[in-house]
Amino acid sequence: MVGTSLGYYQVVEKLGAGGMGEVYRARDPRLGRDVAIKVLPEAFARDAERVARFEREARVLASLNHPGIATIYGFEEAEGTRFLVMELVEGQTLRGPVELEEALGIAKQICDSAPAR
Repeated sequence: MVGTSLGYYQVVEKLGAGGMGEVYRARDPRLGRDVAIKVLPEAFARDAERVARFEREARVLASLNHPGIATIYGFEEAEGTRFLVMELVEGQTLRGPVELEEALGIAKQICDSAPAR
């Protein structure tokens, strides 16, 4: 996928992979910025349940606004490939499971920085 285009996004490099897809750095030439693109694998695109789950992920991300969560810019499809377009957040890549204590610390930071309702 590196070196190709998805819609008008130019895929630059693979950043990682997980249970629901692969994530790439891509260039948005219209706005002159780099974005993260999460691609639903072709095998999952034929599974209605996986597609629905991917769409739910997009809606949930769109409903959230928090400095600790990447902003979603769009949920798109190009040439049969479904993908999320998100804010590219520079930083370290997680390498495997996070220990419970560390995960709780991260969750506490997110909760502490959330605006009061």
